[in-house]
Parts: sequence; structure tokens; C-alpha cells
Amino acid sequence: MEIGKNTVVSLSYTLKVEGDVIETVNADNPLKFIFGTGYLLPKFEENVQGKTVGDPFEFKLSAKEGYGEVNQDAIVELPKDMFMVDGSIEEGLLTVGNVLPMQDSEGNRLQGTIDEIKDQVVVMNFNHPLAGSELHFKGEVVEVREATSEEMMQGLFGEKASSCGDGGCSGCSGC
Repeated sequence: MEIGKNTVVSLSYTLKVEGDVIETVNADNPLKFIFGTGYLLPKFEENVQGKTVGDPFEFKLSAKEGYGEVNQDAIVELPKDMFMVDGSIEEGLLTVGNVLPMQDSEGNRLQGTIDEIKDQVVVMNFNHPLAGSELHFKGEVVEVREATSEEMMQGLFGEKASSCGDGGCSGCSGC
């Protein structure tokens, strides 16, 4: 069976950025998704479409095709007192590189990485960690099968019943 719309796909792969291995997913615990439902980057799906079990794949996604270019407007300075709870800041919370769950003014959940800590402000970066990066994927198709009607309604992992709504990425964590 070929990878196509409404098929459940399992892949093993290695993701490299600038020659460094960022992620390895092996065949014992593959990435599983329903093709064509917006779970993965569109260009990623385009590159594996039509492949069958055992087929290898290797491709690059530009920053634009991946997680976008770095958006300078997504790097903001927030007052340190925003991080206070009961008049103090939790020890170890404000450390460069820490990823903190936050909300914007409309209540949307965001993940922000601490880029810098100044006297009165914390510089937070709300870009995806791989924004601005060319992504190099190399892997193999582990399994392809038709999605069940239940999987099409609920998603593989109940993602359509979650706050993500449509089962797509839409800014959810873990994408």
C-alpha cells in the first residue's frame, strides 16, 4: 500500500540540522501519523507521499518549508516581575535556555525560550526552536495502512478531542 490520504504511516528517521543529529526515531518506536490531516509539515508529507513499506527517503526542507524564518517580532522583552509568584521568582526558573509555557493576551498557549536575562527584563523567544534552520531528513517507511473510521474521527492519539481542535499542529506543544 502506498502512502496517501487517510493512511496511517509509521516512519523511522534521523533529522539533522547543520550536520548535527537533532532527533532519531527508530523502527521500534516510529513516528505515526495519519497522512493528509495536517499533523506534519506539508512539504514533509509531500516528500513521503506514494512510498511503500521498506522504501527509503532522504530530503531537505528549507527554513521556509519547515518552521519558517526567525521572526524578530517573536522575540520580546518581558518585565521580570511577570515571573513572580507570591512576591518571588522560583529558583532556577529564569535560566537562559529554559522553555516556559506562557499565554498571550488572548489566552493562546505558547512555548517561549529564555534567550537573555537583563536587570529588569527577560528576553523571550517565541519562535519554533528550529525556525531559520534547513532540515535534513533520512529514513525509511516502516508501515502503511488504511486509517479506521474511528482514527479519522479521533486521530491516532485522541488529538482531535484535545485543545488542538482539528488535530493539526496549530501551535500545540509537541509539534
